[in-house]
Amino acid sequence: QVQLVESGGGLVQAGGSLRLSCAANGRTFNTYPVAWFRQAPGKEREFVAGIHWNGASTYYTDSVGGRFTISRDNAKNTVYLQMNSLKPEDTAVYYCAARGAYRAIVRMAREYNYWGQGTQVTVSS
Repeated sequence: QVQLVESGGGLVQAGGSLRLSCAANGRTFNTYPVAWFRQAPGKEREFVAGIHWNGASTYYTDSVGGRFTISRDNAKNTVYLQMNSLKPEDTAVYYCAARGAYRAIVRMAREYNYWGQGTQVTVSS
């Protein structure tokens, strides 16, 4: 079992930056691929970024490529999402999610077994 806790959300002006953190318990977290999803009001939860269990590969949705960077520190059981050049359309609740050990990153939310409670990101224009 893995428990995930997100932090770092808040209110920022367009063009600003935030860094989200996803802290996990569990000795095996370093074997889990992790993704960030977001959900805006009235919209479906969408994939934002993902990172391989060992950090070797990263994946992004097109709308955040070049602005967001996902990384992980397995010694600290933490995954980060650095968000730069934020836009109002980035406003959403951001969730981190993990799936089974050594599995691939996929973009479908239903494939993830473990979820955090979410953190609100609001970007004002």
